[in-house]
Amino acid sequence: MAPKLAAEFLGTLWLVLGGCGSAVLAGAFPEYGIGLLGISFAFGLTVLTMAYAIGHISGCHLNPAVTLGLVAGGRFPMAHALPYIFVQVLGAIAGAGILYVIATGKPGFELGGFAANGFGDHSLGKYSMNAGLVCEIVMTFFFVLIIMGATHGRAPAGFAPIAIGLGLTLIHLISIPVTQTSVNPARSTGPAVFVGGWALQQLWLFWVAPIIGAVIAGVASRTLWPNATTPVEGK
Repeated sequence: MAPKLAAEFLGTLWLVLGGCGSAVLAGAFPEYGIGLLGISFAFGLTVLTMAYAIGHISGCHLNPAVTLGLVAGGRFPMAHALPYIFVQVLGAIAGAGILYVIATGKPGFELGGFAANGFGDHSLGKYSMNAGLVCEIVMTFFFVLIIMGATHGRAPAGFAPIAIGLGLTLIHLISIPVTQTSVNPARSTGPAVFVGGWALQQLWLFWVAPIIGAVIAGVASRTLWPNATTPVEGK
């Protein structure tokens, strides 16, 4: 179990450092930043690269919602879910901490939103709480559905990380204006710890909505792929 937990910690750290780091450090740097498209690809690439690096160790969940979705789909043991979620959150906070150290090394740096997720006044597009809730549920549903299908025993071997990474990229392209895109409670928790205030007050939505979407996807997968035998867990 220890190698799996270490892999999940490092993988989630990389997701937050790479994804949120691209938004904080390069998103609008000064006039020629990578923008929404670049940030979306950065998040997708973190998952794609880690899926190849640690997928054979831990399954590369990097996300409490994914872990619980896989439990609901019968592809991961409930007994391992809490340890996975614990180290995922720790990894996300560590990734945000490293990003904070780097970002504050620039004179005049202002913390601002620090890539934290939000709704209402803290949504990039000023989308309401209800819009954010629906968006996060639906996007996480499809993300977990992609994971379940791409890792099925009958899916083409070796291509799952590409499908999952590009799926996450597409999700960000859709939902960054709405909530800055969570679909991952750990990813939301890391930056929120450093922003505090409103980010912590709104954090509940980015735990509740992704978990609801993921569990629905897990249950639905039992109908779509009733004979799935490949666990999304390290071998």
